[in-house]
Amino acid sequence: MALMITPGQFARRAEFYHQLAQLSGAGLGLIGALEHLQRHPPGKQYRLPIQQLLEQLNHGHTLSESLQHAGPWLPEFDLALLQAGEQSGRLEACLRLLSDYYRDHARLTRQMLGDLLYPAFLFHAAVFILPFSQLFITGNWLAYLERTFGILVPVYALIALLIYCTQSRHGERWRAWVERIVHPIPVLGTARRNLALARLAAALEALLSAGISIVEAWDLAAQGSGSPQLRRVVTAWRPRIDAGQTPAEVLNASGSFPELFASQYTTGEVSGKLEETLKRLRSYYEDEGSRKLHLVAQWVPRGVYLLVVLAIAYVVVQFWSGYFRQIGQAGGF
Repeated sequence: MALMITPGQFARRAEFYHQLAQLSGAGLGLIGALEHLQRHPPGKQYRLPIQQLLEQLNHGHTLSESLQHAGPWLPEFDLALLQAGEQSGRLEACLRLLSDYYRDHARLTRQMLGDLLYPAFLFHAAVFILPFSQLFITGNWLAYLERTFGILVPVYALIALLIYCTQSRHGERWRAWVERIVHPIPVLGTARRNLALARLAAALEALLSAGISIVEAWDLAAQGSGSPQLRRVVTAWRPRIDAGQTPAEVLNASGSFPELFASQYTTGEVSGKLEETLKRLRSYYEDEGSRKLHLVAQWVPRGVYLLVVLAIAYVVVQFWSGYFRQIGQAGGF
C-alpha cells in the first residue's frame, strides 16, 4: 500500500481520506465509517488494511495504536497527522488535509504523465524507425533488435529504478540518500524542501492543538515531515532544550530553517499565537512547494521532448552524412 506511482493510486488515497472525513463527520463514528468503506472501498487493495484496522479498533485500541499494528500501509506523515487529529479532536480536519494533499499529488502526476505521452511516443518511434533502413538493406533482424531493445531495456530499467528509489516505504537511511541527491536539483529540490516544511508546520500545529508538549510535538512533527534531514536537526536539539533553551532559540541558532520560517515561528511563540502562525506557515510553504512542482511538471516533459528531438536530429544527420560519404567514395570523388 505504501507504493504509489500512478495518478489513480494517489486519487484513491485522496478519496479514502475524503470519504472517511465525510462519514465520520456525518455521525457514523470512526468504526462505522470504516465499516462502510470496507464494503465500498475506493479500491479493492484497501479492504485488507481496513479490516486489520477495524480488528484493532474493536479490541479497544486507539486509532494511532491500530494504525501502528495494521502494518506499514501508510506513510509517516499520514500517521503523524492522524495521531495529531485524534488527540486534538480535529480528526475530520486532518483527514480533509490529507485528502487535499493526495489529490494535488494525483493532479500533478496526471499532468506530468500526460505531457510526457508525446515525447515518449516520439522517442519510441525514433528508436524503431531510424535503424529500419539498415534492416531493409541487410535483413539482419538480430542487429535490429539489438539497436532497438538494446536502447529501450536500459531506459525502462532506469525509470523503474528511479520510481523504486523515490518511494516512501524505504528506510530512513535510503530516504536520506535520495534527499541528498534531490536537494541540489534546481526547483525540484526547493519544492521538496518547501513541502517538507509545510508538512512539519501542519503536524506541529495539530499536535500542539492536541495539548502535546512542544518538545514532543517537535519530535513527532519532524518525523512526519518526511525529511530525514529535518528529523536529524530536530533530534539534535534535544540536549539544548533540556538545558533550558526554547525551541525558538534553538531554531534560530541552528541555521537549518529558512529565515522566514524561523522569524515567523519566533514571533508566534513570543506572542502566544503559535498555532495561528503555524497555519500561515503551512499555507505559505504548501503553496510555494506546489507552485514549484507545477513548474517541474510543465518543464520536465518539454526537456524530454527537446532531448528526443536533438537525438533524432543527430541520428538523421549522421545517417545522411554517412550515406553521401559512401556515394562520394563510390563515385571516386
